[in-house]
Amino acid sequence: MTEDFSRRPIASRNTRWAAHVTRRLVAARVSPNHISMGSVVAALGACGAFALSGCVGPVWTGLLLIAGAGLTQLRLLCNLFDGLVAVEGGMGSPDGAFWNEVPDRLSDLLILAGFGMAAGSLSMGLLAGALAIFTAYLREFGRAAGLGSDFSGPGAKSHRMAVVTAGALAQVLALILGLGWPVVLWALWLVTLLTGITVIRRSQRILRGLGAGQP
Repeated sequence: MTEDFSRRPIASRNTRWAAHVTRRLVAARVSPNHISMGSVVAALGACGAFALSGCVGPVWTGLLLIAGAGLTQLRLLCNLFDGLVAVEGGMGSPDGAFWNEVPDRLSDLLILAGFGMAAGSLSMGLLAGALAIFTAYLREFGRAAGLGSDFSGPGAKSHRMAVVTAGALAQVLALILGLGWPVVLWALWLVTLLTGITVIRRSQRILRGLGAGQP
């Protein structure tokens, strides 16, 4: 049976800085749903920065890739704090599950589509986005089938966003060094590969779980 995590395992959730920021957000009465909406705004900004990076000169390309990487991480911070404020802060709402999931799927698609445009391959970015959405579908399907929520990788959300961030910053370094390497394209291929492997892995776990107990 798939291991059951009620929440995505995030190491930074139990750090002092996260607890401090959570207390500040709760004291300011910032709704976790609004934080979830903020993740989409950050993802939209990352999408725009990545998309524009392929249309300008080297200096602006580097700055836009850095901005895209930063906004990608801001999206993850929003994903962290919406859950912390809702659970630890006791500010959850009946519609919280909707705002916890739907903005995440849109954010995945926006960032990966923008990253695809930065790499010169929108179609590859859209494919990576579709696979990312499919991993979330499989996680929810497994949970609904009583098999638990499978957050496994190697292409889970945090893994995908780490590759996007590292790929963007590595491309900036390549530009500074005068190298003509298409690092963003390589990173996009890696995201697609890892996410595809995750789809297969989660599918296999579901099939094993559904078949357990059958003669």
